[in-house]
Amino acid sequence: MRQISITTERRTQLVDITEQVQAALDGANGAAAALVYVPHTTAGVTLSEGAVPAVARGLEAALQKIVDDGWPWQHVEDPDGPNAPSHVRGSLIGPQVLVPVDGGKLSLGRWQGIFFCEFDGPRERSVFITTLG
Repeated sequence: MRQISITTERRTQLVDITEQVQAALDGANGAAAALVYVPHTTAGVTLSEGAVPAVARGLEAALQKIVDDGWPWQHVEDPDGPNAPSHVRGSLIGPQVLVPVDGGKLSLGRWQGIFFCEFDGPRERSVFITTLG
């Protein structure tokens, strides 16, 4: 298992981590897949359009609109403000993606990228990469 660190700058932010994940696969020529996992309840990981940065910004905005900060949340114990929306956004996106690997290379579609999804930043976060097969 390999670990990479991500530093986010905004409360909601998608960070393209495709290159870091690929680098973590160095020497994994026999792997059939890579499991990319985020051990945080207010973050996630997803596959999305990686060629146009505006797509990630659009997904950030959509998630903020779908799960609005202004709802009457019951979980409001965070001293920095309610982070219940962050938990819901993280649950919707999910904590892992599984990507096929061929010859040590991620088998992503032409436009796909792997994105770390921050919903309670800015923070320092961890992402774990495990090879399977």
